[in-house]
Amino acid sequence: MNRLSHLRLLAEYNRWMNRSLLASAARLPADAVSADRGAFFGSILGTLNHLAVGDTIWMKRFATHPACAAALQPMNDVPMPARLDEILFPDLDALRDYREWLDELIIRFVASLGEDALDRPLAYISLLNGTRSVRNFHALLIHFFNHQTHHRGQVTTLLFQAGIDPGVTDLLVLVPEEGVVQVGSLPGREPG
Repeated sequence: MNRLSHLRLLAEYNRWMNRSLLASAARLPADAVSADRGAFFGSILGTLNHLAVGDTIWMKRFATHPACAAALQPMNDVPMPARLDEILFPDLDALRDYREWLDELIIRFVASLGEDALDRPLAYISLLNGTRSVRNFHALLIHFFNHQTHHRGQVTTLLFQAGIDPGVTDLLVLVPEEGVVQVGSLPGREPG
């Protein structure tokens, strides 16, 4: 799998998991979703909002990359969040609508990338402390998807604590089969 295929897989995984976690959270009463559970971003809703905040910040940064400006033009109309713990959406319905829009944009954006864009650097300024950085664009995209996975893991734990099983969360579910392999033919395995 090449880098672009891998990024496309991560974009699809992002959408699949966000849909799954939002559907799982919707099985709880609204007060349970917004209840402070002692997590870094407080509640299930707070953590899901942080994902939207982080993704919005990164997508707005990515929109400044010369290879991405056209694909990410819709981000120009989205306000920059002021804080990492900002509650952009006070309820799951509004959050779900934004998440669907954003996840579709992420998929289209990643699909628009060419291999040459991945090695070009991206310059950006940190929202937290104003630090200027110039980093490899491919590495930043990997960070973007890794950040999502990290916080969705937190949401999964919060859902379990609230009595909701979110089901399978493994990326492996979306990794396509390469063909049938006989167990005895695997290296280091003896048949029978």
